[in-house]
Amino acid sequence: SGQEEELQRSFRSLTLTAVLAIFLVYLVMASQFESFLHPFVIIFTLPLGAIGAIGALAVTGQTVNVVAVIGAVILAGIVVNNAIVLVDAVNQRRAAGASTADALIDAGLARLRPILMTTGTTVVGLLPMALGLGEGAELRAPLAVTVIGGLVVATLLTLLVIPVVYSLVTRSLPVPDPVPDPVPVPEAQR
Repeated sequence: SGQEEELQRSFRSLTLTAVLAIFLVYLVMASQFESFLHPFVIIFTLPLGAIGAIGALAVTGQTVNVVAVIGAVILAGIVVNNAIVLVDAVNQRRAAGASTADALIDAGLARLRPILMTTGTTVVGLLPMALGLGEGAELRAPLAVTVIGGLVVATLLTLLVIPVVYSLVTRSLPVPDPVPDPVPVPEAQR
């Protein structure tokens, strides 16, 4: 019973930490994007990652434990990073004068390779841990399975769902201000 109480305490602590982290990340992104809606689009990727993480744990027969929850925190950081890259690219193209649809397509094509490279390197790097290779790897396997499953599903869904959510959310928003031209440097200072 002592171990069960300690496990419940750990889960409560991790849950509180995760909620606080999501809130703080949202606030930082809201100040960076100067919008409360764009960070919502980015945070929307977290449930997409959870779908893959829970599915991967179920398929592999792993249990949800503290190590798997730590993997979910890692997964959240990577998935949010991929969404930030995509949304930032869309905002830059919209600020340059592109329509929302054109900006979504252009940003999706331009950021596809970096997003896939992040996913690919993470999956390949965690594969030995997920397969249980090496000493004590069976204890860390749920972490790797959580990250791999969640990242694969979230990457695919991010590239499909986030543009749809972005276009739905930004229908009522004005086009961002154009990016100002750099200040010209006088000839004498060159």
